[in-house]
Amino acid sequence: MQTLISSAATPSLLLSSAYGSGSRLRLLHNSTSNLRIRISRPSNRTIRCDAQEVSTIFELAPVASAVYGTLLFGGGLSAYFRSGSKGSALGGASGGALMATYYLMQTPETKVAGDAIGFGCALLFSAVFGIRLVATKKPFPASLLLGISTGAMFVFVSAYLQDKI
Repeated sequence: MQTLISSAATPSLLLSSAYGSGSRLRLLHNSTSNLRIRISRPSNRTIRCDAQEVSTIFELAPVASAVYGTLLFGGGLSAYFRSGSKGSALGGASGGALMATYYLMQTPETKVAGDAIGFGCALLFSAVFGIRLVATKKPFPASLLLGISTGAMFVFVSAYLQDKI
């Protein structure tokens, strides 16, 4: 019999299913990690406990901002060199700069403001690429960038909610 426990905020859990009522397991972890504990009973006399730390989506936000900013900057430059679009170059440069700002704002004092900047940038580019998709009805590159921007927006909202809780 196995019991799987995932906890991000509960420091102690009451185990009553297979181990009798009143068995208590104490979890020690910091507030930014998610701990997964698997308890199994291979025989009647032994109890085995395995613990591992599980990374969550909000921990990927700095890396996601670096990748997203690089994609925005590279896409803007590519559009400028292909078609001479100054708007694409300006949009890509500003998106890359905002994502660099988010990446640099990872200290505890500025993290919430950085999350808001990341979310605002992803929301803005989601709207821009959504409007472009509707206007041109061409799936590439607008739908691809809309999907990436929406995914980035989800990551930044998750990071913001985790920082506020």
